[in-house]
Amino acid sequence: MKSVLIPISLALLLGTTAAVASDDDCNVPRDQWQPQQALQSKLEGEGWTIKRIKVDDGCYEVYGVKPGGERVEAYFEPKTFALVKSDSED
Repeated sequence: MKSVLIPISLALLLGTTAAVASDDDCNVPRDQWQPQQALQSKLEGEGWTIKRIKVDDGCYEVYGVKPGGERVEAYFEPKTFALVKSDSED
């Protein structure tokens, strides 16, 4: 009985790990990413004030202020800089 439980338990564990690992909001291979500085330059050119850019769930997470003064936390796809989601911080 133990010889059957070990492979089943291992298969369940590996399946769960794979599901967690693929839970990124942006699924772009790292070698296709544009530099963070390019995103910052793009957004500043649109009138944003950037406080911080970091990587989260495979996306660039930007903390900043939009031209109208709205503070936001926004996620951008790192290859095309497409907006994935945005939350107002006010």
